[in-house]
Amino acid sequence: MLRNETVRVAVEALWSNKLRAFLTTLGVVIGSACIVLVITVAITGRQYVIGQIEGVGSNLVYANYEVNPQQAVVKSDEITIPDMYAVKASLPNVIEVAGTRGTVATVVTGGIERSVALVGVTERFQAIRNLLILKGRFIDSEDIQSRSKSCLITDELAEKAFPNQEPVGEHLRVGEISFTVVGVFRERVGTFGLSEIQRYTVLVPFPLMQYYTGDSSIDVLYAQASSPDVVESVTQGVEAVLRSRHPGGANYVVQNLSGILGAARSIGTALTIVLLVIGVIAMIVSGIGIMNIMLVTVTERTREIGIRKAIGARHSEILQQFLIEAMLISAIGSLLGILIALAIPVLVRPLLPGNLRVPVPWMSVVLAFMVACSTGLFFGYLPANKAARLDPTESLHYE
Repeated sequence: MLRNETVRVAVEALWSNKLRAFLTTLGVVIGSACIVLVITVAITGRQYVIGQIEGVGSNLVYANYEVNPQQAVVKSDEITIPDMYAVKASLPNVIEVAGTRGTVATVVTGGIERSVALVGVTERFQAIRNLLILKGRFIDSEDIQSRSKSCLITDELAEKAFPNQEPVGEHLRVGEISFTVVGVFRERVGTFGLSEIQRYTVLVPFPLMQYYTGDSSIDVLYAQASSPDVVESVTQGVEAVLRSRHPGGANYVVQNLSGILGAARSIGTALTIVLLVIGVIAMIVSGIGIMNIMLVTVTERTREIGIRKAIGARHSEILQQFLIEAMLISAIGSLLGILIALAIPVLVRPLLPGNLRVPVPWMSVVLAFMVACSTGLFFGYLPANKAARLDPTESLHYE
């Protein structure tokens, strides 16, 4: 029997049992779709979590002076603006630096006195912290040099202080000082009050904050590394610079987001593996279904196999026919499952947040197809081999 005739016979055998072939293929469809979807969900989820963490500040290193509660604050140990510039000058892998100092103040809005976080910031703070300017502008070098009474406020504070009106250009009294609002902002990725940015926050030029509090020290010094690979070395470098510029005994806490990013990547990898195992299990279950159906098919077609072997069909041709049937079931089921898996992200896209995209990785498509075909070949071999080994004389007497 020629190879093309073997394929034709295999197709005709499947077509003659359409319902059985469809139900067997359905298991492969589900298994293939599961593999594609679980890899897509795992990779997308991992990228989303890492993106959220990086959105707080790319390659961010931050330092602060840790005060011992049992001892008085030593002014000479506090971080200062010259320390910030020394970090930038001493460490070639630092591309941006910024500093902040905060205090608590009050704002009266709508006849209600509200507590706000008043934060003095240097010029590059917005770039380092990835703040999103919704209206107006950020504090510039002219504001810093002139100590202008300009400020930025969070979008939530703007809604309370200036309902139904444009806040930019309006005056906002914070404590005893009246500021001109030059911008409205929010964090690109919320830190839920764990940073200096709170729900109601007012950002002002750092020199003005010095005047307001009478203190020129920095609460938090930020440094942005040039790439993720040098974050650890920059972290060590910032600590070394601070210790070299201050008397011994001071405790400086210098941290970065690498640990959180590493944990997120590890969790994402583990999630990918777990979901992939679930998809492979689904595929194995479908493979067992293929094997069971093929065994039943071989039993039902015992007489047919005996006739074909009696008229000259070789062992290899019978083996190929049943392997082709198993491969057709797995290949067609895999393609249908992949198409369904590709369609689902497109259908659910309108329901997702605006900044979330679900691209289907090409490797998940290739992996699903390879696993499905391998499963069909593996689980189809036993029935095919059984069919090929049937004795033609006994097969002709089978009823």
